[in-house]
Amino acid sequence: MIGSASPLAHHADTAGVVSSARMDAATRHRIINVTAVFVCQAFHSLTFVGLALFLPLIREDMHISYAQAGVLSAAATLSYALGQIPAGFLADRFGPRRLFFIGLMGWSVLSLTLGLIHVFWLAVLNQFVAGAFRALLFAPGLALLASCFPRERGAMAMSLYMLGAYAGNILLALAGPALAAALGWRTAFMLFAVAGVSAAIAFYRVGNDKARKASAQPFAIGEALHHIRHRVLWVCGAIQVVRFSAVTGFIFWLPSLLVADRGFSLQAVGFVVAMGAALSALANPLGGYLSDRLKNPPAIIGVSLAGLACACALLVWVESVPALLMAVAFGSIFMQIYFGPLFFVPVEVLGQRAAGTVVGFSNLFANLGGLATAYALGAVKDVTGSFKWGFLGIGVLCIVGVVLSVVLAQLRHHALDQQPAYG
Repeated sequence: MIGSASPLAHHADTAGVVSSARMDAATRHRIINVTAVFVCQAFHSLTFVGLALFLPLIREDMHISYAQAGVLSAAATLSYALGQIPAGFLADRFGPRRLFFIGLMGWSVLSLTLGLIHVFWLAVLNQFVAGAFRALLFAPGLALLASCFPRERGAMAMSLYMLGAYAGNILLALAGPALAAALGWRTAFMLFAVAGVSAAIAFYRVGNDKARKASAQPFAIGEALHHIRHRVLWVCGAIQVVRFSAVTGFIFWLPSLLVADRGFSLQAVGFVVAMGAALSALANPLGGYLSDRLKNPPAIIGVSLAGLACACALLVWVESVPALLMAVAFGSIFMQIYFGPLFFVPVEVLGQRAAGTVVGFSNLFANLGGLATAYALGAVKDVTGSFKWGFLGIGVLCIVGVVLSVVLAQLRHHALDQQPAYG
């Protein structure tokens, strides 16, 4: 009949409406999860990086050496590292949302109690337990974000994980020294921990992992072990050792270097840390974007490591304050621009289904490097009286990482040719 819509046209219109509704739901889901993870990471970083920022005050308060301060960091890093693969596997099997909530809540509560501890060995024990809870944040958080984006935007998705952390770093660096001066480091630290508890509760109410693909079979241990044997994952793990050695040097020890070796005040250190955090926040998504656009993550990784090696050398050799700030700026950029590409490569090769496990495996190696660096730089400072040789050692590691990025490029190319499907 003239003027009447055909059944086929009506069906097409209905399909279009349904498709649009699904797209809107997916977009809404993505925005909610990214925002929730951003806020949680921001409040988590207040206590995580706050420990490094307040370290000169903590050392004085607890009467501990630089090596003992390194043990304090190493305790949290050890349990954090050991928890990476279990956390990733549990995220793949049961979904990342609950694990992320438990991790942030446990870390924040233990950070709250750290402000009440006056005995060094109790502080070490506190940080060891806290690190195990913090392990439930990383792999589940990255897996949650990766599930919200298509494959071609995978590196960018993983880069977004650190944006909240660097927003929190900036807030901490600008407000932390003033709060510590007015209230003492303990009260300021406990206030940050309360903010983390609040963020965990808010995440539990709004976050979800419904975008994860349904599977007839749950993710099994045998499947995880099969993925762990892949050579791409092991090369990425070796590069991760380099990555987090540099991160530990810059985040945990840089404030102490500026205070002890360069005579900066804690307030001045706060501004330097804020500058570095702002540059890292910009570099993170830029690295993910370039990696996705060029479709060549290993190139981004190699160039970044070369730049980071130069920054480490400059950090301990330059004399003037402007040159020192430039070295910190370069280091902050190169330290994070390859974060997303490096974590994305094993997920690209092995598939989204195993994202939590492979991210956990990679971050295990990262934190083994951080564990050694956390203690080694403090010990080197005690022996030599300077952080110079420790940061030069990190620079040498970065050169090794450049060579490994070339190996990774070859292995990745071969793996994608052999197994082009994305699981």
